[in-house]
Amino acid sequence: MEQIERKVTKIGNSIGITLPPEVLKQVGISQGDDVQVVVKDGKIILRKKEHLQLPDGVDAEFMEILNDVIKEHDKAFKGLVDR
Repeated sequence: MEQIERKVTKIGNSIGITLPPEVLKQVGISQGDDVQVVVKDGKIILRKKEHLQLPDGVDAEFMEILNDVIKEHDKAFKGLVDR
């Protein structure tokens, strides 16, 4: 695994880091893409957000709300599997 070092810096009114184009190319991220940031075990995981094509009649906002509910109650849902 290649290791790079970057400095946390001020970017406009925010604070962030820049990533070299070759790193972004390796993971298929380009300018304008949406990314997900996950903090797990004290580490930051950055990944490209996948956009799903929803079937006709399925509302994207409803799916986001449903996803939030599933995340919020994940432990309870997993407990139901064992019943």
